[in-house]
Amino acid sequence: MKKLRHSFIEDVLIGEGTAIHDHVNLYKCTIGKNCKIESFVYIEEGVVIGDNCKIKPFVYIPTGVTIEDDVFIGPGVSFTNDKYPRAKGAWKMLRTVIKKGASIGAKSAILPGVTVGEEALVGAGSVVTRNVPERAVVTGNPARIRSYRNKDEQV
Repeated sequence: MKKLRHSFIEDVLIGEGTAIHDHVNLYKCTIGKNCKIESFVYIEEGVVIGDNCKIKPFVYIPTGVTIEDDVFIGPGVSFTNDKYPRAKGAWKMLRTVIKKGASIGAKSAILPGVTVGEEALVGAGSVVTRNVPERAVVTGNPARIRSYRNKDEQV
């Protein structure tokens, strides 16, 4: 991997063939093989990203998120890990899982504790507040199922 001038990368496991652009913050996370992490991405401690994933610019991924293989995360997507965030006091981290082959459209927000199913599609600008079934296409705020991807459809 080339030397990055404006990035913070500490205690990160990075798979072979993964490209990481400048202006990223990666801390104590795991990134699989053949991924592409573009500029202005922030990934926190304990996050696991599978193989062949593409993370576009301006994405925030906090502790508690797992992204499986072959996932696309569009620009400006934000994940959260606490339903009731506060500046002080106790908080409860909820785990979020993005299953294999899923795609998350630009500027979507993924709330804590949800699972986005295999090969599901979250439309741009959606706010995902509950689990998304396998191959479902969801859009809106809150995100609702609009259709399902055809099994013969290329993903």
